[in-house]
Amino acid sequence: MKYEQVRTIDPAVADALEAEVDRQRETLSMIASENHVSEAVLEAQGSALTNKYAEGYPGKRYYAGCEYADEIEELAIARAKELWGAEHVNVQPHSGTQANMGVYLAMLDPGDKILSLELEHGGHLSHGHPANFTGQTYEVEQYQVDPDTGYIDYDSVAEKADEFTPDIIVSGYSAYPREVDFQRIQDVADAVGAYHLADIAHITGLVAAGVHASPVGIADFVTGSTHKTVRAGRGGIIMTTEEHASAIDTAVFPGAQGGPLMHNIAGKAVGFKEALQPEFTAYAEQVVTNAKVLAETFEDHGLEVVSGGTDTHLVLVDLRESHPDLSGGTAEDSLAAANIILNANTVPGETRSPFDPSGIRAGTPGLTTRGFDENDIAEVGELIYEVVDNHDSDDVIYDVGERVKELCDANPLYE
Repeated sequence: MKYEQVRTIDPAVADALEAEVDRQRETLSMIASENHVSEAVLEAQGSALTNKYAEGYPGKRYYAGCEYADEIEELAIARAKELWGAEHVNVQPHSGTQANMGVYLAMLDPGDKILSLELEHGGHLSHGHPANFTGQTYEVEQYQVDPDTGYIDYDSVAEKADEFTPDIIVSGYSAYPREVDFQRIQDVADAVGAYHLADIAHITGLVAAGVHASPVGIADFVTGSTHKTVRAGRGGIIMTTEEHASAIDTAVFPGAQGGPLMHNIAGKAVGFKEALQPEFTAYAEQVVTNAKVLAETFEDHGLEVVSGGTDTHLVLVDLRESHPDLSGGTAEDSLAAANIILNANTVPGETRSPFDPSGIRAGTPGLTTRGFDENDIAEVGELIYEVVDNHDSDDVIYDVGERVKELCDANPLYE
């Protein structure tokens, strides 16, 4: 990828853009929330639609000249409905967090109650963390995973809900490796008269492909990101029933956002069309298979995998037992030096600082997009272990980095 026009105007930015492409080509992207979109999606996102203001919704805009913006947004909506089977879809949220904001703004008043999974146990900032607007606007109570099993204890969720009487219960998580029983959460919500928001930001693609249970048709609201496992344009999405359609649309615009990012919506439309193709199901299945292989490889080397494995695209490793003196932050830095990019992450029962926690989180969507299969992933797991076990050895880090280069060359990106 050459940024010739950018280079003419701004060589410094062109250098950084080209360097970023090279970085992605030459490293193993294993941050669970990242993926590599197609060049078609990139082209749509870089289109002239970046020039267009289209406040409002198709057919009801506040500006003229929106006929093609309408056409593209309508395509994105129709394809999303087909992918996830939703009655009503809003594709305008700029991110998964802003999708959640749209639901809260539509259905809650300040001071209302949210019950959600604690961040250290796999939840998300936008589910009620005090550093986020949700924790500052609403009263929040949080549930945890079982510290012994790493699984959500649904009976405990029911008990907390009965005591707390929330207005909305949030399911769906950012660092929970097991399949979510959305019906169980819905039953709890029904029992206490609460709404149920299922945040599938990480697993949108897995749900679309049918390799993870879907909350659509179960939960009152389903939110997600569109650039993670579904590999579409960057942003968020809200799915709900016709009953709540007007409230959601009004909360997104004009409630929480101004003009939609139409170039991103174009990227969503293109990515959704790609996800409707038969080969996408095979991709999603391979993502999960690769994650299971990665977890098994870690366990074979004595690393503690939270919950003992994974049902999704991510693996969460607790380093405290196998490497008690190694923090997740140090492991992240050493792996990055070997061109393996993942993130430090809190684990259930966290005993370190959240800024330098006890675990690491690794995802398989990006590598699967590049064509990595089970054998490749098993080798990647071996390389990660080598670095973790020898995190202060420059020789080991160099050797692993050389092998990473070979794997990247064998599975090229953006040729």
